[in-house]
Amino acid sequence: MTEQISDPIDAIEAQWRRERPDLNLEAMAVLGRLGRLMVVAQREIEAVFGKHGLQRGEFDVLAALRRSGEPFELNPSVLAATLMLSRAGMTGRLDRLEAAGMVRRIADVGDRRAIRVALTDAGRDLIDIVVTEHTANETRLLSVLAPSDRRELDRIVRVLLSSMEPGE
Repeated sequence: MTEQISDPIDAIEAQWRRERPDLNLEAMAVLGRLGRLMVVAQREIEAVFGKHGLQRGEFDVLAALRRSGEPFELNPSVLAATLMLSRAGMTGRLDRLEAAGMVRRIADVGDRRAIRVALTDAGRDLIDIVVTEHTANETRLLSVLAPSDRRELDRIVRVLLSSMEPGE
């Protein structure tokens, strides 16, 4: 059995136990740790994006276009829905990426009133570099866990998400 590592959540839990011994604090502790984990992990993840002049949202747009496959084009509404963004939020990201030469807006051949967002060659080159570094970074972040522990953590998180996001 592995030794339990003490962390700041333990201090919070101890204070609550002292003040409210009637409370079941197990869920608060687990969710508190998950929240802290995401804050710390986000800093590490965003450092990779920042190294390449990208914000998280811009990475998400480039990644969605890249993984859509040839010809690496999507309708802005589909792109916004994929990323769970408002159209206004999507427009800002597209404006920044277009100004940087990573995407271009082109006329939709099927509907001249509509546009499509296309990944430029520079955008494709950049996202291929960044996603390679990003996945290596995430692997590094989880490398403290044995492969079986990573699989078990993934299984547990899937169960939790499916119970909290019904119908997703």
